[in-house]
Amino acid sequence: MESEVLALTGTVAAGPVVDAVTRLVAAVTWLGAHWYVLAGTVALTAVAVEAVVRRLAVRASSQRMALELVAGRHFEPSLEEIFRHGLQLVRASGAVPWWAPQRARAVQVRLRADGSAPLRYRIEGPASAERLLTINAFGPDVTVETGRPISDKPRKHTVRAEFVLRGRPVAPLREVPLEPDPLQPLVDAVSDLSAELGDLAEIRLDIQQAPRWALRLRRRQLMAGAQQAARTEAQRSGRWMRHGGPDSVLAHLREQLTERTTAGAGSSRRLFVPPTPRRVDEAEALGKLANDGDAPLVRVQLLVVCQADKEGLAQARLARVQSGLDVFGGRSRWAMRGWRLGPWRVGADHWLHRSHFERRWDLGHCQPPRSNWVRMEELTGLLKPPTVHCRLPLLVSDLPTFEFGDPQLLLQGAYRRPDGRERLVATYADETFFEVGVGKAGGGKTERALAQAIGWAHAGGGLMFVDPHRDSWPRAATFLAHEPLMERVMLVDLNGLGNAPTVSSWNPIGMQHGPTPHEVVEAVTDAYASALGWDDATAPRAITILTAALAVLVAVNAAACRAKRPEDQATLFHVRALVTDRRFREDALAVAGDGIDEETRSWWQTVFPTLPLDACAVLLNPMVRLSANPVTRAFLGQPVGVYNIRAAMDSKTVLWVCPGGSGPTDRLLTALLARDLLCAVRSRRDLPENERVPFRPYFDELITLTGSAPETIAAMFEDFRKYKVHVHGMTQLLARLPAPVRLSLMQNASTLATTAGSMSAVEPVTAEWGGNPSPERVATMERFSHYMSMNVRGRRVGPVQVRGPHLDTVFAAQARPRQVPDLEKAALAAAGARPLTELTDHAATQLERVSAFLTEHAPARLNLSKEKGYQ
Repeated sequence: MESEVLALTGTVAAGPVVDAVTRLVAAVTWLGAHWYVLAGTVALTAVAVEAVVRRLAVRASSQRMALELVAGRHFEPSLEEIFRHGLQLVRASGAVPWWAPQRARAVQVRLRADGSAPLRYRIEGPASAERLLTINAFGPDVTVETGRPISDKPRKHTVRAEFVLRGRPVAPLREVPLEPDPLQPLVDAVSDLSAELGDLAEIRLDIQQAPRWALRLRRRQLMAGAQQAARTEAQRSGRWMRHGGPDSVLAHLREQLTERTTAGAGSSRRLFVPPTPRRVDEAEALGKLANDGDAPLVRVQLLVVCQADKEGLAQARLARVQSGLDVFGGRSRWAMRGWRLGPWRVGADHWLHRSHFERRWDLGHCQPPRSNWVRMEELTGLLKPPTVHCRLPLLVSDLPTFEFGDPQLLLQGAYRRPDGRERLVATYADETFFEVGVGKAGGGKTERALAQAIGWAHAGGGLMFVDPHRDSWPRAATFLAHEPLMERVMLVDLNGLGNAPTVSSWNPIGMQHGPTPHEVVEAVTDAYASALGWDDATAPRAITILTAALAVLVAVNAAACRAKRPEDQATLFHVRALVTDRRFREDALAVAGDGIDEETRSWWQTVFPTLPLDACAVLLNPMVRLSANPVTRAFLGQPVGVYNIRAAMDSKTVLWVCPGGSGPTDRLLTALLARDLLCAVRSRRDLPENERVPFRPYFDELITLTGSAPETIAAMFEDFRKYKVHVHGMTQLLARLPAPVRLSLMQNASTLATTAGSMSAVEPVTAEWGGNPSPERVATMERFSHYMSMNVRGRRVGPVQVRGPHLDTVFAAQARPRQVPDLEKAALAAAGARPLTELTDHAATQLERVSAFLTEHAPARLNLSKEKGYQ
């Protein structure tokens, strides 16, 4: 009875189990027959999930911000600063809403070369991380600017590439030192990029803080792979031992047979033990993924796009970028993702993967391959802008290309690009205030200044080239002999060369143009004092006599101009008559009338008669020297001079001034010209700023010029900028310049250039550049090479090495040697040059005309003075 009950109970209990198993088998059988239903359901579910994830990712990526990091000239970060910056990027990658998918949790570093800069460094990330990303971890040497949206025009040819880590997956990338800059190979790869040809290269590094579950899963995969590799190795060793090793089965059989045939031999049986898998070392198997306590582990995605309008350039650029990434390669390296079959390559640029690449590129999504795990220190070279140790090429955006006839550009030289080609570079005229060129004789500094001046003249600009040696005029005349330009060229040649020399004329105290009288007196007095070394302590009497004499003569000249008789004006040579001829002096005082103040008139009537006879010797000595030279006497002895530097400035005249040399008389004449230029420039204050025409004086041999007027030349470099007059000076040695001139030059120079020379000569220039380049490097440059620093768009460019422009090469198309005689004739005519003998004869008789004018007008002036109580 009990057995029947137990059997019935078992049958009842087994019924539901059998039924469930039967149903399960039936379901599996049905799914096996209708597998496509399961596959379709799984596929639809995956598509739906992917669509939702994409929609959320697009929504999260719509709120992004961009920053541009601009490194200064002396940017030299430490490893700690770069590491802290990397931590900020990692932290910022997670600053997204909780619902954002993993692919949208990333920060992007963009290294872009588009012709606007050698390599722009840009950071893009979630808008919610703006406050974190704007923290400048690099200090004041890096400027953080808000990045503007970038919209690229379509190019004809585009290549794409995604780089993944190949080699040993857990091995770190090569540790690249910071000097030289790790970005140098990438900068070199894009150094010859041409914006005119539509060239563009961009590298995007997406950094993603991976979730811990992904890291644990990756570690388990690596450990499982290492254990499987150990088991496989053990099995391989076991097979070898069984079939061919000393402990194999065949070896044991051979041993047994040998024992039977050898009498008395002992048995040495060995037991066959199959090898066991070796123990897997976790640190070795996981490598850089073993412990994340030292530095954070991140996942990275590296995308590259190169574009061009010319076929083949984009592919070549991508190959160079790939070569630039090889610098990070060690046991692990960056390799292009995809596979190649003969001439065909299936990669990011293939139609199978292009849409996926474009979506990540456009939206900033990060979906890296599972092998792209790196530590923060492996990315050191890519987490910063180019540093001081990076040689950056000069692009057109940094230094514009010279174009003949463009009034906005000043030629500087020929820059050799990294690809070996040269281009003529220039600075902007409105930013080039002052220039200083240093170098030994024959080094090319004057040739460079001539090329710049000729280019400026052809562009319609006015200039004044002062050359004491006159060598520059024959050199430049060939390239200035153009019909439209001849009308603006003027030559003032005081060398008196040839059988029938011609000379221009100038009256420093002439009043026919209406200058302010006291400014004329002050200019001439200061010029004399500067050239002769006078000051209030060493020659107070000479300065007083000269000032009083010039005041009277200027007043007489003003009276002659009012009487419509400018041809009867006095000149500097009549100072002698004024201080030695009593009748001439009395008539001059009478004619001067209200032109001199009461104090000056009283000085002549009461103080001057008490002076000793030799009191005026120090004053008359330079006058006699000037008068003894027929050229200077002809030039300065005319009552109405043609030379007018203020009119030349305002009319954009191309003026060439060639003083006779560097002797005492020539230095005095140069001082007068320099002081006249200073006063003429300062007189432009009567013009609104927008009506002041730019004018460029070029001073060759500053040592000679500053020896006669150091304070005047120094004042030019300090004051001329505001009047749109920009001085260019050339000298062999800065040390030989007077201290005021040297200090003003170095302080205000927009362009500082030097050729090769002795180390002591170039050292003051290289010191201004912080010793880079070194004096040794500059001193050993080839001839006609220059190192120079320039100002472009408010920032300093260089020092950079350029080849000095050669006139016969740069302006070969403008050479007109057959028209040089016509140019000289027109230039001398514009300067009012007349035969030297004619002018000297006229200067010799000028005293008679002035005396006649004074005699004619003295009685009226005398009566007028008596009515006013003058004696």
